[in-house]
Amino acid sequence: MLELLRIRKLALIDDLELEFGSGLNVITGETGAGKSFILRALDFLLGEKLAVNLVRPGHDKAQVEAIFVLNENGSPAETLIRRELSADTGRSRVWVNDDLASQESLKRLRAKLVLHASQHSQQQLRLPSFHARLLDRFLSQPDLVREKERRLAALNALVEQKKQLEDRLRGLRERRDLLEFQRAEIAKVQPVQGEEEELENRKQTLRDQALAQKDAALAIELLCASDVGLHETLGKLHKAVLSLTGPHPELAGDTAVLLNFSEQAHDLERRLRGLSRIQSAQGELESIEARLWELSQLKRKLKRPLVEIIQLKDEVEANLSFLDSSGLDLKQLERRYEAAKSELTETLNALDTDRRQAALELGAKLSRELRELGFSEHLKIEFTFHPQDIAHGLTENRPRLLWAPNPGQPFQPLEDIASGGELSRVLLAITGLIADAANPTLIFDEVDAGIGGMTLNKVGERLRNLSVLQQVVVITHWPQLAAQADRHFQVHKEVVDGETYTRCTPLDGAARDDELKRMTGGGWSVEEDIGK
Repeated sequence: MLELLRIRKLALIDDLELEFGSGLNVITGETGAGKSFILRALDFLLGEKLAVNLVRPGHDKAQVEAIFVLNENGSPAETLIRRELSADTGRSRVWVNDDLASQESLKRLRAKLVLHASQHSQQQLRLPSFHARLLDRFLSQPDLVREKERRLAALNALVEQKKQLEDRLRGLRERRDLLEFQRAEIAKVQPVQGEEEELENRKQTLRDQALAQKDAALAIELLCASDVGLHETLGKLHKAVLSLTGPHPELAGDTAVLLNFSEQAHDLERRLRGLSRIQSAQGELESIEARLWELSQLKRKLKRPLVEIIQLKDEVEANLSFLDSSGLDLKQLERRYEAAKSELTETLNALDTDRRQAALELGAKLSRELRELGFSEHLKIEFTFHPQDIAHGLTENRPRLLWAPNPGQPFQPLEDIASGGELSRVLLAITGLIADAANPTLIFDEVDAGIGGMTLNKVGERLRNLSVLQQVVVITHWPQLAAQADRHFQVHKEVVDGETYTRCTPLDGAARDDELKRMTGGGWSVEEDIGK
């Protein structure tokens, strides 16, 4: 139940507070006074958008807040909702019980709080999809609708799997020749991960060794440039200098140097000859060059680097293996698809049976409700053949409200011939069938549109009966409806110091009588109307 609504700094409203009660709450006032704007503010509070220019000039924000009392686990519990609209940024923030909340969570909460039966709701009556949702509320097995959606989703998933599989197969079949060519070329070469780098490193090592052998031969050639060689020449030089040490002792140190140099030259020659005798690696180098050429040819043919070719090998093998085994996968999918289709067909048949039974009961109840609202016309629910929007070959019979505007005339779709006033009463009749104390507050905006006379009294009585079960808020221009109210509010404009304000005043006693007289143009008697 909506207990309190407060609106501040919004359009012509400075600070407005309404305390609603249980039963029937009525809001009246002159056209343009701002009655519907109060409900627009309530819609904003519960998640709808509002233009930033509606923040009252001179203020940084507008604010709407409300207190709802919900029956939680058998006991009443208050829910406080507040939403603010910033004049600077146009952004809004919402709090639920003083905790910040998202607008999405607010929209989900709305279904528990308010059912707004406006002209927009009347337009929904023109949609066949709404007729189906309406009928499904009266099924004896409501789980069938969820089961249908679940099985339909499962069937669609299998269709998508099958499509993806067939698309992949189609693409692979078109590429099969290429895949087999790639596999054959890779198999001929059989590249190994990191092989190319290792071969290049080994090739460089062998080239370095060949260069070293060449340099060693040159060094030996220089050491042996004369007939006797550098070693023997140094030996002879040592003997000659040694013979001079007698008369010239100062040459003794030189002889030691010459002897050491001779031995080093001899040792160097021996080691250089060892290097020059290293076996030639020309054969291995040619083998490496041949392998590198083979790898380069493979890269050229497949137009990608070796690391990708090695990855391609696994991919090609997987794709060709998939092509060979896909027939079995496709058959398994087709079996699962047929089983899922059979399950969905079973559910659709059960749902159709339940819907047809519910349609008979709902049609009779709606006709009875409408007769009480002044209808002499007839209404029934008929089923039409409706193919699903998926290529399963399945059909679902969809309900549709049909209308016979005059006795003896054929039934026609409600959305094609019903007037706004007739749609208002149909909406009221439907709401009456689903009324319950646990249901949200019912709000009717111009439910009296397009009707008059005795029909207004009947609509008023129906609203009164509804308000016994759950809280009802009605905006109306008609005294016949306002006279039924448990709580009556009047919306009016007031100019103070050159500024216009929208005010809302609770009415009682003489003030209420005066408003009812204003609404009827004078001569109104509450006692006489209620007595009737």
